[in-house]
Order: sequence, then C-alpha cells, then structure tokens
Amino acid sequence: MRLLARQYAADLPALDTHSLMDGALLQAAGVRLEFMPMGERDGAYDPENKVVLINSLARPERQRFTLAHEISHALLLSDDDLLSDLHDQYDGERLEMMIETLCNVGAAGILISDTLMNDVLTRFGPSGRALHELVRRADVSGSAALYALLEAASGQILLVVCAVTGRGEAKQLTVRASGATESVKYPLRPGTPIPDEHPIQIALETGLEISAKSYVPFRSGRKMPAWVDVYPDGNGRRVFASFNLDPARFGGE
Repeated sequence: MRLLARQYAADLPALDTHSLMDGALLQAAGVRLEFMPMGERDGAYDPENKVVLINSLARPERQRFTLAHEISHALLLSDDDLLSDLHDQYDGERLEMMIETLCNVGAAGILISDTLMNDVLTRFGPSGRALHELVRRADVSGSAALYALLEAASGQILLVVCAVTGRGEAKQLTVRASGATESVKYPLRPGTPIPDEHPIQIALETGLEISAKSYVPFRSGRKMPAWVDVYPDGNGRRVFASFNLDPARFGGE
C-alpha cells in the first residue's frame, strides 16, 4: 500500500489539497472532487459515480489527510492482487478494518516524502519530537504522522498522540491515536486517560520535552515498563509521545 501511495505521489505537481487530485490514476478515471457538509463523516470515495467527497466543515489539515485517505481507497481498488489477498485473508468487520488501516498507511505515504522521513528519523529517532516534526513540516494530522513513522520505525516502539478533551473539572488528557511496530502486541486504545503523574501529563503542564524511564498506562491499570519520549506541541492541548519497550533501553531485564 505504501508503494502504491509513493508511486502516486511521485506523479503529483504539489501536495496541496487540490493538487492531490492530479495523479495519473484519478485523471485517467475522470474522478472529481466535491466539498459538502457531511455531519460527523470526514469524507468518502464513490467509485461508481467517480467522486471523492470531503466534509467542507472539517479543518483544512483534516481535509487534506481525508483526501489522501480516500485517494488511497481508489489506489487499493485499482490493485486486483492486493484486493484478492485481502479478501483471501479477511472478511466482515476485520476486512473493513484492514482496508481502513491500509488507507491510513496510504495517506501517510502520499503526504510524507521519504526524504522528510529519513531526515526526521536521523535527527530524532522514532520519538515524540519526530512526530511533532512530521506534523509541522508536512502539515499533516497527528494520526498521519503516526502511521508514517510506524512504517519507517524499527524495534519495540509504541507511538501515541494525546489531546485534552472537555473543559473545567471535566478536562482530561487522553489518547487520541495510537499504533505500534509489529513486535509490540498491544497499543493504547483511543480514549485511554493519562495519569496525573505520568511524563505525558507533566509535559503538557510544563510545556517541556521529557525523556525518562516510565511506563505504558494501559486502561486496565497495568503499567508496562518503557522509556518514554514526550514532546508537547506548544498550544497546551496536544502531546506526542513514543514508548520504547526494549528492556535494554530502560534498564530492564
């Protein structure tokens, strides 16, 4: 999926919202782009009517990622071998989930170049700071940066984007998006609350980058030892973090 996405991106004149539609596959098929209010939905791809729909009320960065995601649906539908493999291995809800995951991978592949990824990984490794740099320099959502970084990272790495929800006494820092490399079995579920004493919470409150031995705060209460790298985005509402679960990194056995 990432290869399909990178091949599509290589043909584009630019990576702004409208230029994303200029790829050879969509141009040949006559696919058009339309913006309209879509309620809670961010977008959709209708292959029969050859149209990509984007929620006109969504944030610009969200619109751009959604467009890349829907284009990835078109790329996937154009690859008979990939479709056949998916249908051979999955069905029902599991199939739908895998398709959505692959299209997120495709969106990240379209929006984040290999050159940018290599530069960020060389300078910062698979860290919270790396996530922030991808968001800032590629002008993508935190989830897009997360998926792209996971594709390029190696080792036992868990990545999360956390955000503040609610106001006043109901205000809480929770996991917005999470993912892990293949060697990690359990990512954090979206909506998982971050404990008050955790480095992610402290980074949000102080505005400081933190790198320290800590733990993965599973919703069940289980605390898996890890080395955590945390980087707040500066607006007091969002934090990027990585957990390295390799015992050699945090002095475990």
